[in-house]
Amino acid sequence: MEVLIMITTESSKKNALLVAKLLLQKKLAACVSIKQIFSIYEWDNDIAETQEFEITIKSKPELKDDLINFLKTITTYDVPQILYKKYHSDMKYFDWLNETI
Repeated sequence: MEVLIMITTESSKKNALLVAKLLLQKKLAACVSIKQIFSIYEWDNDIAETQEFEITIKSKPELKDDLINFLKTITTYDVPQILYKKYHSDMKYFDWLNETI
């Protein structure tokens, strides 16, 4: 009963909502959560500080490659954050996720 959790970021709420809706429409995700975050990171030998939107995608492990390919085509970033891990889930959640996508 494994589910895939993938995390990416977008530069604006508008972009994050677009990504989330397309993931659901394309049946690549059963649920997408979005939250505003503040990030500090090194970019071009400088320290950048920016508001971003973190997108947490709940999906099936077998859709990992399709998700990565889709995110790479839609992202507004030169180097998109794409992190993922498989998690064990409750049977009811697992069943719902598999019925949804």
